[in-house]
Parts: sequence; C-alpha cells; structure tokens
Amino acid sequence: MALEVKMDDLTELLKGVLEGAVMQILRHQPTYGYEIVRALNGAGFASVSEGTVYPILLRLEKKGCVNVEQVRSEMGPPRKVYTLNAAGEAALASFWQRWEFVSTRLQTIKEDNND
Repeated sequence: MALEVKMDDLTELLKGVLEGAVMQILRHQPTYGYEIVRALNGAGFASVSEGTVYPILLRLEKKGCVNVEQVRSEMGPPRKVYTLNAAGEAALASFWQRWEFVSTRLQTIKEDNND
C-alpha cells in the first residue's frame, strides 16, 4: 500500500534532494524545465511545480553545473534547454556519495531501534 505524503510535509527534507534529482534527470538528456517537472511528477513528487524547479535550474546555472541553450519552440517563445556539464557530473557524483552516507546511517538507526 502506497503512503500518501503531502508535499508540505516534505518541503524541508526535499530542499537539497530535489537539486540532486534534477541533475540526475539532466544527466540522461538535455531538457527544459517543464519536462523536468513532468519527470519529477511521474516519479511521485506530484506537488513539485515549475515554481520549484526553475529556481533549482537557476542555482545550477550559477554554480556552473549546467550549460543552457535557447532552442526554438514550435509552440511559443524559445525554450531554455539545460544540459549537465562536467562540473554538474562531479556535483551529481558528490550528491550521490552524500546521499549514500546519510541514507546508510539512517537505515542503521532505523534497524537498531526497530521495536
């Protein structure tokens, strides 16, 4: 049975995690913000919106982790397409190392205190 979790309950926990998730999505192919939102929604983060993703993309751009290209759109103005670059690959690898460190320790605590 799937647990229904409200986004409001996850906001603080997800702040750093979503940046890693966005980089992981970008690792597979160049994409734009709305496609990233759809991928996150499809993975179960139903309440994640463009208002959450675009600040993350801007932060990644400022950190030099992504390349940005304006691409013509058949439906409206040009879109910014984001590609994870070498610095982004390194940041993503660091994210997964930190994730493994934290998740392993949390699992240990959970198992040690499983009453």
